[in-house]
Amino acid sequence: MSQQPSIVIKDLKKEFVLSTSGANSLKTVLVWWKRRARRHLDVLKGISFEVNKGECVAVVGRNGAGKSTLLALLARVYKMTSGSIEVNGRIAPLLELGAGFHDDLTGVENIYFNAIILGLTREQVKERLEKIIAFSELGEHVYAPTRTFSSGMIARLGFSIAVHVDADILLVDEVLSVGDFEFEKKCHAKINEFRENGGTILLVSHNTHAVRRIADRCVWLHKGYVKMIGTPDEVIPQYESTPMETDTPI
Repeated sequence: MSQQPSIVIKDLKKEFVLSTSGANSLKTVLVWWKRRARRHLDVLKGISFEVNKGECVAVVGRNGAGKSTLLALLARVYKMTSGSIEVNGRIAPLLELGAGFHDDLTGVENIYFNAIILGLTREQVKERLEKIIAFSELGEHVYAPTRTFSSGMIARLGFSIAVHVDADILLVDEVLSVGDFEFEKKCHAKINEFRENGGTILLVSHNTHAVRRIADRCVWLHKGYVKMIGTPDEVIPQYESTPMETDTPI
């Protein structure tokens, strides 16, 4: 493995400010400005860890532990409150597949749109278009507007785009079950091929069997903190033995 980690996270904190004023108009906001209630929600409370090049690290934890927020910060969906994130390489986020699709555009048009956002040139997308379509197994449906797609079809197309954009790092958030059993096997095979070629993966999953199968290390998040880091065989028994409860602050 390279001496330079793919991801370095230091004392990362993320706070959300929630307004509970209930205002539904500008007039109400102005009248009740001083009486509005604000709540600070600390989701990540100073976490630190590294992901090495070519490594697959799985993040586990109960709902509300901060797992998806962590990936969203790495994908620059959110801005951090404090701390630092260092990323060495191009990221392809597989957070919510198809989230950036435009309903009125066809599948092919959305391929161009999303692949260019992820760093490819128009010419590169054109060269890979047939491979992306073939991998998605959508056939002629890819020429229809995506508003006509099922959620499974959208997920397939989103995954196909993400794994064909020459990323160095994949951020994966519970999105590998994107079709029937055979297509899911193909997705896992593509992930394994990505790793064999030196790619890095940061994975969020509640499926501890999948984590044991593909992850080199686990980071256990609990109530916004890193509770434990180790191999899946070290972390998962400890994680599974804790009482089932949500980490979402009340």
